[in-house]
Amino acid sequence: MVTTATKVPVKPLGDRIVVQPLEAEQTTASGLVIPDTAKEKPQEGKVLAVGPGNWDEDGEKRIPLDVSEGDIVLYSKYGGTEVKYGGEEYLVLSARDVLAIIEK
Repeated sequence: MVTTATKVPVKPLGDRIVVQPLEAEQTTASGLVIPDTAKEKPQEGKVLAVGPGNWDEDGEKRIPLDVSEGDIVLYSKYGGTEVKYGGEEYLVLSARDVLAIIEK
Protein backbone atom coordinates (compact mmCIF):
# COMPACT_ATOMS: atom_id res chain seq x y z
CA MET A 1 0.00 0.00 0.00
CA VAL A 2 1.30 3.45 -0.91
CA THR A 3 0.82 6.14 1.70
CA THR A 4 1.76 9.78 1.55
CA ALA A 5 2.82 12.12 4.37
CA THR A 6 1.62 15.12 2.38
CA LYS A 7 -0.48 15.32 -0.75
CA VAL A 8 2.02 14.43 -3.47
CA PRO A 9 0.66 14.18 -7.01
CA VAL A 10 3.42 11.72 -7.94
CA LYS A 11 2.79 8.11 -6.84
CA PRO A 12 5.93 5.92 -6.88
CA LEU A 13 5.78 2.32 -8.10
CA GLY A 14 7.79 -0.73 -7.03
CA ASP A 15 10.93 0.15 -5.07
CA ARG A 16 10.81 3.86 -5.94
CA ILE A 17 10.48 6.78 -3.55
CA VAL A 18 9.63 10.45 -4.07
CA VAL A 19 11.99 12.87 -2.32
CA GLN A 20 11.91 16.64 -2.00
CA PRO A 21 15.57 17.79 -2.09
CA LEU A 22 16.63 20.01 0.79
CA GLU A 23 18.43 23.24 0.02
CA ALA A 24 22.22 23.20 0.19
CA GLU A 25 23.95 25.42 2.73
CA GLN A 26 23.99 29.09 1.74
CA THR A 27 27.13 29.95 3.73
CA THR A 28 30.37 28.22 4.72
CA ALA A 29 31.29 27.43 8.33
CA SER A 30 33.34 30.65 8.40
CA GLY A 31 30.36 32.73 7.21
CA LEU A 32 31.21 33.23 3.52
CA VAL A 33 28.19 33.30 1.23
CA ILE A 34 28.23 30.65 -1.49
CA PRO A 35 27.02 31.91 -4.89
CA ASP A 36 24.41 29.82 -6.76
CA THR A 37 26.93 28.84 -9.44
CA ALA A 38 29.28 27.29 -6.87
CA LYS A 39 26.68 25.37 -4.87
CA GLU A 40 26.84 21.61 -4.97
CA LYS A 41 23.85 19.55 -5.96
CA PRO A 42 21.97 18.61 -2.75
CA GLN A 43 22.24 15.02 -1.56
CA GLU A 44 19.75 15.30 1.29
CA GLY A 45 16.00 15.21 1.01
CA LYS A 46 12.73 14.49 2.74
CA VAL A 47 10.84 11.35 1.71
CA LEU A 48 7.33 12.36 0.61
CA ALA A 49 6.02 9.06 -0.79
CA VAL A 50 7.16 5.42 -0.81
CA GLY A 51 6.27 2.73 -3.33
CA PRO A 52 4.93 -0.66 -2.24
CA GLY A 53 8.26 -2.46 -2.86
CA ASN A 54 9.26 -5.11 -5.38
CA TRP A 55 7.91 -8.66 -5.43
CA ASP A 56 10.00 -11.46 -3.92
CA GLU A 57 11.55 -14.16 -6.16
CA ASP A 58 8.40 -16.29 -6.02
CA GLY A 59 6.19 -13.32 -6.89
CA GLU A 60 4.01 -14.00 -3.84
CA LYS A 61 4.68 -11.05 -1.53
CA ARG A 62 6.13 -7.57 -1.61
CA ILE A 63 9.45 -6.73 0.02
CA PRO A 64 8.91 -3.49 1.97
CA LEU A 65 11.39 -0.62 1.71
CA ASP A 66 13.72 0.46 4.52
CA VAL A 67 12.61 4.10 4.37
CA SER A 68 9.35 5.70 5.47
CA GLU A 69 7.61 8.93 4.63
CA GLY A 70 8.99 11.85 6.59
CA ASP A 71 12.52 10.37 6.78
CA ILE A 72 15.44 12.63 5.88
CA VAL A 73 17.71 10.62 3.60
CA LEU A 74 21.14 10.91 2.05
CA TYR A 75 21.11 9.78 -1.57
CA SER A 76 23.54 9.24 -4.43
CA LYS A 77 24.75 12.50 -5.94
CA TYR A 78 23.61 11.63 -9.45
CA GLY A 79 20.89 9.12 -8.57
CA GLY A 80 17.25 9.37 -9.49
CA THR A 81 15.25 11.45 -11.92
CA GLU A 82 14.34 15.09 -11.35
CA VAL A 83 10.66 15.81 -11.92
CA LYS A 84 8.82 19.14 -11.96
CA TYR A 85 5.10 18.87 -11.38
CA GLY A 86 2.63 21.51 -10.26
CA GLY A 87 5.38 24.07 -9.70
CA GLU A 88 7.23 21.79 -7.27
CA GLU A 89 10.50 19.94 -7.82
CA TYR A 90 10.73 16.29 -6.83
CA LEU A 91 13.31 13.56 -7.17
CA VAL A 92 12.18 10.01 -7.93
CA LEU A 93 14.78 7.57 -6.61
CA SER A 94 15.18 3.83 -6.61
CA ALA A 95 15.60 2.43 -3.10
CA ARG A 96 19.17 1.43 -4.00
CA ASP A 97 20.04 5.13 -4.59
CA VAL A 98 19.35 5.88 -0.90
CA LEU A 99 22.61 5.68 1.03
CA ALA A 100 21.42 6.40 4.58
CA ILE A 101 18.67 7.77 6.79
CA ILE A 102 19.77 10.88 8.71
CA GLU A 103 18.64 10.92 12.31
CA LYS A 104 18.38 14.42 13.75
